[in-house]
Amino acid sequence: MSSFLPFSTGTRLPPCQIVIFGATGDLTARKLIPAVVDNARLQAFPMPVQVIGVARTAQDTETFRNQLQAWLNPEQRAVWAEFAPNIHYFSIGSGTPQDYADLKQELEDLAGPAAPECGRLFYLALAPALFAPTVEKLAAHSMLVDDQLRVDAWRRVVIEKPFGTDLGTAQWLNLTLRKYLREDQIYRIDHYLGKETVQNLLSFRFQNAIFEPLWNRQHIESVEISVCETLGMESGRAGYYDTSGALRDMVANHMLQLLCLTAMEAPGSLDADSVRGEKFKVLSALESFRDSQDVWDNVVRGQYVSTPNLKGYSEEQGVPPRSQTETYVAIRARIHNWRWNGVPFFLRTGKRLNRRFSEIVVHFRVPPVDLFSGPLAADVCRLRPNSLTLKIQPQEGMQLSFLVKQPGAKPIMRQATLGFDYKDLFAGDTTPAYQRLLLDATMGQATLFIRGDEAEAAWRFCDSVRAGWQDPEAPPPFTYPAGSDGPLQAADLFRGCEGTWSAGHE
Repeated sequence: MSSFLPFSTGTRLPPCQIVIFGATGDLTARKLIPAVVDNARLQAFPMPVQVIGVARTAQDTETFRNQLQAWLNPEQRAVWAEFAPNIHYFSIGSGTPQDYADLKQELEDLAGPAAPECGRLFYLALAPALFAPTVEKLAAHSMLVDDQLRVDAWRRVVIEKPFGTDLGTAQWLNLTLRKYLREDQIYRIDHYLGKETVQNLLSFRFQNAIFEPLWNRQHIESVEISVCETLGMESGRAGYYDTSGALRDMVANHMLQLLCLTAMEAPGSLDADSVRGEKFKVLSALESFRDSQDVWDNVVRGQYVSTPNLKGYSEEQGVPPRSQTETYVAIRARIHNWRWNGVPFFLRTGKRLNRRFSEIVVHFRVPPVDLFSGPLAADVCRLRPNSLTLKIQPQEGMQLSFLVKQPGAKPIMRQATLGFDYKDLFAGDTTPAYQRLLLDATMGQATLFIRGDEAEAAWRFCDSVRAGWQDPEAPPPFTYPAGSDGPLQAADLFRGCEGTWSAGHE
């Protein structure tokens, strides 16, 4: 008996076609097709699914299937022969009007008798410059029109980051998309929102009475969000990265989304508009930097330089000579609202660092009096006694630190921890982010996707940083050795007795 729902009418829900533009690219092979196969293998899709890969390369479906099979893990390969007939390929050629007319006919032919009630998810795994032109061409051939009175035959478009390169381009992209699509049809994807620990932030905060009352400026001293990478430009991304840099590549999306989920108020429900509305309120309260001096005082940018074993950024293939693009950025951010006023949010991300990890560390305030007057008194600025670490990658889990008295006559305090790892607690790996997000998109669940006003508010903050860097008197990026923990100047963002950057979890 087949493990997969047949692509025909009469099943639990009308069928769905997932149409992937940019189907010969790396993202499709590494992430999207394995995500579809796993969802089908686990019978997560409540509807039968077809995948149609679309790209300019001239090849047939059999060749496309063989190329994809090479990227599958053993569990996926075990069901590949059964699922592969659901995967098809269409060459869009040079993208002429006739090419799009032929694509429309191909989708109708592949759907067969199910065509009238077939939902379609158009996934744009393309260069950002192609988002708007592709949507315009799809709309010109009536491929984005759905009937709001019917729950089937829906049309949705998934867009990969970046959503513009600054506030102006983000606004233009949103306006262009909304000429042809309603906001509820647009799914701006950020794969960090599909990670289990990130999703668990809301349930952890709002379902646990021991933490919810403490989640404010009275009890929390600072919040630290880190996304650190050991990779440099090995993946051949230097051409793209040099036009982007760490601020555009990571802060404008991943990191500000993590900040939103950490700082937002409780939504009225978990529906998409309620959650995304609260995230937008956080971004609206996130203070843009007032002037260049404000940027220089609260933002550190860096660029890695060579060591005996590792290339510097300027030596990477595709990087222009004397490039000023930042490979590291650290920010002391401020949220001007009732809950967080006065609490610094430290954001840090960088390439070619000494450890790969992503985490959120919530530092609770130090008790007002040290009753034991022991070694803690000297170390309190370095070691924050109470912190909650939410580990996002490579492990996913949580860890709570606190102080205990060491056995013996002397009042010596030692740090202890309590925590859990998702893999240990739930006996297995967590669901990959793209697997969860792709399923949500086919189901019309937009909670873990970014709304247009969120994207624009994030760019408004990042543009204020870039304005300070573009000042003629702005200092150049600080340097840091490849394989180190970043520029030393980043530690200066912590002031007084606020501690310093986390060294990352094991």
